[in-house]
Amino acid sequence: MRIDLIALDLDGTLLDPQERISERNRAAIRRSLEAGVRVVLVTGRGTDLPIRVSRELNLNLPVICCHGALTKDFGANKTLVHLPVPLPYAKPMIEYAEANGLSIAIYSEEFFWRLEGTHLFMDDMSGPAWREAKTFADVLHEAPTFIRFLGEESVRAMEREFGDWPLAFRHETWGDFHECAVLNRDASKKNALKQLCADFQILPERVLAIGDSRNDVSMLRWAGVGVAMGNALPEVKENVRFVTASNQEDGVALAIERFVGFAQKKPA
Repeated sequence: MRIDLIALDLDGTLLDPQERISERNRAAIRRSLEAGVRVVLVTGRGTDLPIRVSRELNLNLPVICCHGALTKDFGANKTLVHLPVPLPYAKPMIEYAEANGLSIAIYSEEFFWRLEGTHLFMDDMSGPAWREAKTFADVLHEAPTFIRFLGEESVRAMEREFGDWPLAFRHETWGDFHECAVLNRDASKKNALKQLCADFQILPERVLAIGDSRNDVSMLRWAGVGVAMGNALPEVKENVRFVTASNQEDGVALAIERFVGFAQKKPA
């Protein structure tokens, strides 16, 4: 079956642990584009990194961000899809977290917001995409795209209070660190990719999707060819047909070379 579109997760997939893209991965993407195959980034991140990577790789499709809650046409600076957490749910969750000293961040108007003095759990909690506020009431002017509960204590408290609400809960584990992203219940990587493919009249059986996380599983199972990274959790690998090498071993390039139908060029 011919592949018409490649959907790539970023962290743990296209990016290595130092957030770099290997030369072999770059070459495989470049050759795919030259062969007429579309490439789209599908990530849990906000817009800043995927837009930067898309430009770096000369991709011309919109980026799917925020676990599928936001699809952005960065070339036209236009939001195509936005599924925020409804304010009647977001506001009490955020107020509860702030009142009880839970560690959270909110993504709103394409910026992450944290309270002043918040502990920085991860390297990605700093940079131009991040802002600080004295209180979230100062910045919560509209329904946020998603809310991140950071650390085991905050995640457990959130689950006790709000775990039965009609929202989507995306749990991620990074080593010993646990976080949970709270989203609109209709937001997922699968749904966003499905809509994008429908817009471009691409059949699901002609999609190659590659990822490593729990929030990638539905997307990998929807795609005609779903591939888990070698560094993925066992539960992710068990839910897909194919497994490639890790993100430190050119796993993305190996999958593309296998399923798009060309082999790596040998050095001259």
